[in-house]
Amino acid sequence: MTVAPAVPATPAVPAKPLVRRRAAALPVAAPATDAGAAISAGAIEFMGARRLFKQMPTSRAEIHGALVKGLPYAALVHIVDQLTALSADEVADAVGISGRTLRRQKEQPGKPMPADLASKTWLFAETLAQASDVFGGREAAERWMAKPAMGLDGARPIDLLRTLQGAELVTEFLGRLTHGVYN
Repeated sequence: MTVAPAVPATPAVPAKPLVRRRAAALPVAAPATDAGAAISAGAIEFMGARRLFKQMPTSRAEIHGALVKGLPYAALVHIVDQLTALSADEVADAVGISGRTLRRQKEQPGKPMPADLASKTWLFAETLAQASDVFGGREAAERWMAKPAMGLDGARPIDLLRTLQGAELVTEFLGRLTHGVYN
């Protein structure tokens, strides 16, 4: 007995020649000027840095160089003079100096800050700029910094800025708020 094939034979289909197509051109991002080149224009504004820098910094490396040389106390004084919801003493505590030292340095605004104080001042200005973006304005950001935050275990953001680790908690939390993650 012979068995017929279950599937009828299909006619041979001629093979299509392989055609190489050009890949669509992808948009190319502008190259970064430096590895961590996200410069906070808001921080520069809060410090009144447009009058402090001969040439505006374009990279984190340039910011680092300026901080090591020592920003003038005028940068910190400018920040404090703009604030409405945070006191000068709270800002002084956040950057690691006494309120008395801050008041004394107001009379010598051209004197350069030590590198560690310049760095903390920059960090404060960057954090305030980030919070202003998240909360829609500087005054709202200041009010937020002055009150306990649930997402920071009830700590006030201004108090956490006293240490690098605390500042990281604040900036991470602000990042989460930006993306809608509240806890």
